[in-house]
Amino acid sequence: MNPFAPSRYLPEKASQIKEWVRMRHGLGDDVVVAVSELACRDYGCPDIETVIGIMRPGEKIETIRVHKPIVDIERDDFK
Repeated sequence: MNPFAPSRYLPEKASQIKEWVRMRHGLGDDVVVAVSELACRDYGCPDIETVIGIMRPGEKIETIRVHKPIVDIERDDFK
């Protein structure tokens, strides 16, 4: 079993999260937003976290970590 693999795939929720991130950061269509749910085994890390990658052309990837599973993320997590 891969501890870094997502525990479930929720395409509708992941799409909603991507839209919230796009709106919050004013991202255009040329920017890729990726959403992944990961298990974390490090001390002090939540059991499951959601990692969002913002990939702008020609720039370093920006990473947002939300210490919740995908299913529990709400719009207010991106204020």
